[in-house]
Amino acid sequence: MAREDVRAARGAGSPRSGGGAPRSPVVVGIYGWRKRFLYLLVLLLMATVVLNLALTVWILKVMSFTVDGMGHLRITEKGLRLEGESEFLHPLYAKEIRSRLDSALLVQSARNVTINSRDQQGQVTGQMVVGPDSVEAKTKRFQVTSSSGKFLFSAEDSEVVVGAERLRVLGAEGALFEHSIQTPQVRAEPFKHLRLESPTRALWLDAPQGVVVQADAGDVRASCRQDLTLESRDGAIVLDSETIRVPNLPRGGGGGPPGQGQRAPEGVHELCACPGGKLYLAAAKAEGGQGCRAAGVVCD
Repeated sequence: MAREDVRAARGAGSPRSGGGAPRSPVVVGIYGWRKRFLYLLVLLLMATVVLNLALTVWILKVMSFTVDGMGHLRITEKGLRLEGESEFLHPLYAKEIRSRLDSALLVQSARNVTINSRDQQGQVTGQMVVGPDSVEAKTKRFQVTSSSGKFLFSAEDSEVVVGAERLRVLGAEGALFEHSIQTPQVRAEPFKHLRLESPTRALWLDAPQGVVVQADAGDVRASCRQDLTLESRDGAIVLDSETIRVPNLPRGGGGGPPGQGQRAPEGVHELCACPGGKLYLAAAKAEGGQGCRAAGVVCD
């Protein structure tokens, strides 16, 4: 580039005034180190523009930018579509998350997976935390339904409801209840025993209209270490059977050590009762005995 000189002469072509000598022209130009610095600056700007253009093209190529989206992210009419595995470094807010029709939805985290639901004020109303050792759900009401919409289970502060037709407990030690339970029916599986046990305290079966203990194909046994009491406040105690056996009753009428009864010998005996209600056997008068009048030491 040739050097350009701009020359300006004041008073050129105008008449001289005062008879003074004409002024010398002023030369203004870009040359020397200024011109080289300007060339270098222009080259740096061109290199920067070319580098930015190359980086932009490279980023578009690597991120797979298209008119439909970028990479595995596609923008559709119904929202955003992600294909393959995706990693979120910050919270994700979405109205609905679902997988493709032919694949499952996998949510994976190195620590916990937390799902929160919030109200209009931003307060957390429901939370589900899937951790390495437990799964926790925090909500006012937790409900489980089947695929057909049938109610199966619900839990809230006041009660826990099981709506299934059958509740099975498969543990070796059965089910442990720290407080009372209320149920219309308790039964074991077919060909298995049913056992109600309180190892260290009492076991109460209470119903306002009656308690029925029934065994259609077996025996009903009640055993205890101390007293077994059958009490009816307003009604009667009925023993209805073809055969009623009360073995090991003491025998009155002497023949044994004081304070002890003896097992009744073979023969016909009378069933007697002491004034306190204690039962004992006595030899019948028809067999030569004295009957119930010979109580002896049994009622002492």
